[in-house]
Amino acid sequence: MLGLYNNFPLNIHRIDSFSTHFSSKKLQQRIMQVLREINRGNFGFEEVAYPTLPDCTIIFEVGLAEAESFNYINEEETKKVLSALRKAPFQIMDFFCAVRYYKGRGEKKKPLKFDYCMIRAIFGRNAVEIRVFHERGPRYISPEDLVTFLVNKVNETSARKILKKTSPSEIVEDES
Repeated sequence: MLGLYNNFPLNIHRIDSFSTHFSSKKLQQRIMQVLREINRGNFGFEEVAYPTLPDCTIIFEVGLAEAESFNYINEEETKKVLSALRKAPFQIMDFFCAVRYYKGRGEKKKPLKFDYCMIRAIFGRNAVEIRVFHERGPRYISPEDLVTFLVNKVNETSARKILKKTSPSEIVEDES
């Protein structure tokens, strides 16, 4: 089923809740457009979070779930999702996010270990809950920083704030 990963983990490392003035459908359209834009883009560490590594570049690779796998969010995948959204909004959208780190810039950049996370967005009436599971990696960016970065990118697409934090965040201790 498009948008839903059948084996999403139960151990969650971060939960954040947001209110929105957008309908679920419009918010999901905006999220897909933002994720397509950040995919494979180069970001300085300071654009994403407080730098834990000096002179580091970050590249995101995000995919949307479809039953047992994830499809990279490119133009084709975005069109497929926007077409599905014309029929009805999703209740849940699951994403896989690889956060690739590179030391240095340009041709001298050297790959470091990557972070792998799963993100679940659960949509309600004028609300969305975002859950993050950190699968593996060095956690140069925390689950909190990842959510903040993505929410800020969504909010940058409008003059009026789209997502507003509504409740205290829940941090679940890492069991690994």
